[in-house]
Amino acid sequence: MNFLAHVYLSGNNAPLAVGNLIADRVKGNDYNDFSPMIQKGIFLHRKIDYFTDHHSDFKACVTLLFPIYRHYSRVIVDMYFDHFLAANWNRYHPQSLSEFSSQFYIKLKEYSQELPENIQKFTAALVRYNWFEAYASITDLQLILLQMEKRTKFPSYLGASTDQLKENYTYFHCHFTSFMEEVILYSKTEIQTL
Repeated sequence: MNFLAHVYLSGNNAPLAVGNLIADRVKGNDYNDFSPMIQKGIFLHRKIDYFTDHHSDFKACVTLLFPIYRHYSRVIVDMYFDHFLAANWNRYHPQSLSEFSSQFYIKLKEYSQELPENIQKFTAALVRYNWFEAYASITDLQLILLQMEKRTKFPSYLGASTDQLKENYTYFHCHFTSFMEEVILYSKTEIQTL
């Protein structure tokens, strides 16, 4: 799952959502540098990632892409899944994606002073370019993937991966829909145990 999904799966708890959003940028025990609820968001993110990586629907999508994109396939499927969440948002949330995004961005700014400078740069870019809403468009998704491609150590061809999304749209969408039903239930259960 990528940024939008992690925030969505945090429910209405803003600091939990912030921790869930930034978790990939928090290494090892560095979570101790954050407030308790942001820490819980980091833990929730790690649990969701483990669940996702071992889920049959996610693995099926990765398998389809692996011959072309190798170890970048997982990253690409994460992005595809955020696209499907954004594109079908009204199925999952009563608010519009625009309203949800705007409200979360405001909360994110409120917590920004608690975050290290490198994470503040990341969150500022997310807000500035409105990534949450951008995921809904394949064209905008490709632009984000092209930006990511520039930062990979090895040739990743991330920008070209929207071709496979378009060619196998129904396949990926079906796996996403099946996966979302289970990860939503999983996340709600895990939040109660944090």
